Amino acid sequence: MEIIGIDVGFGFTKAYNGQNSVIFKSLIGDAAEIQFMSSMGDAAATANLHITLDNKTYFLGSYAERQSSLTEYTLDQEKMVEEFIKILALAAAGTCSQTYGPINVVTGLPVAYLKRDTKRLKEIIQGEHEIIYHHQDAPDEHRKLSIDKVYVIPQPIGSIFNLIFDDNGKICDRDLAASKLGVVDIGFKTTDFSIFDHLQYIERGSSTMDTGVSKCFSVIADKLRQESGINIELYKIFKFMESGVIKIRGKEYNILNLKKRVYAHAASSISSDLNRLWKNDWDIDIIIVSGGGSIPLAEFLIPSIEGNVIPIPTNIDARFNNVQGYCKFGHYKWGKDKTIPSRQAAPAPKEEKEEPSTREEAPSSEETDKARKGLAWLRRQNA
Repeated sequence: MEIIGIDVGFGFTKAYNGQNSVIFKSLIGDAAEIQFMSSMGDAAATANLHITLDNKTYFLGSYAERQSSLTEYTLDQEKMVEEFIKILALAAAGTCSQTYGPINVVTGLPVAYLKRDTKRLKEIIQGEHEIIYHHQDAPDEHRKLSIDKVYVIPQPIGSIFNLIFDDNGKICDRDLAASKLGVVDIGFKTTDFSIFDHLQYIERGSSTMDTGVSKCFSVIADKLRQESGINIELYKIFKFMESGVIKIRGKEYNILNLKKRVYAHAASSISSDLNRLWKNDWDIDIIIVSGGGSIPLAEFLIPSIEGNVIPIPTNIDARFNNVQGYCKFGHYKWGKDKTIPSRQAAPAPKEEKEEPSTREEAPSSEETDKARKGLAWLRRQNA
């Protein structure tokens, strides 16, 4: 049994199984016929992501951006669940997976959609799926993905699990697990606010706001349209944000000052929402700022947050915080199979195992005992 964390975001799709990680833009395109294939360029597994699923063929991610005549992305939650998640999640799972055996998946939803979409999300991903990966310089790869169990949690808690669990699903930071934590998870479309007290989810302080980096990109795209007459898709702006310079029809446009202004405005909106939502939760011990949008907004956001904010490490990709936490929680919940069968070998027979009732020794303090109860509560929510 293999455990994979999957995070299908409006900006990027991520997957992680404890050893392999994949990331690609949540972009779907028509599969054009490529008359000439070059072996030069990006050699990443997702660079030329070309799949067939349910008798339909797609280019995904950067491959769709480069090669497809028709590309689709969405900022609508309903459309994401109904039309995008199955394609993106299964493509990521098959790319990340190391086994021909059953796969258990932990994934997340924005706080505001957790109750509405959990059942649908499980039904979409669970079961047997046949997917074909079309490679440039190798035969087609036919995969049968067997998704056995799917566990859905609030997206921001993945960042907490990434901090408190080790790769085997053991609690490695008991002090953090026994604390009252606030999480600000900044994504492409939304920002999720959540509070966990001894790892119990606090509904009162948890909400989803439509204040992600896509709003910043929209302002920049609109300004560039006014100056150049060209409509630029939001997903194409990512690569220009670091340099602050974009070239359109040979003319350079400097967006550095505009970028700072829109980032500062977004950070102000997020901090205002946070202070309003958490006004009665003055006893939060630690605030965690996470998500792909946290890095560009950090310098504007963190000084405006009242409380003890954990600094954002600069040596990691914050886009993986949630999905790595999903995978670690999966090992806490289901245990870690030490003998994952290779994709090049025949699958080993499935061994029936009893699900462990707990993954931890009895903690030595009353506070960490409360944290264990919080985890036990979370484990029962998808039962």
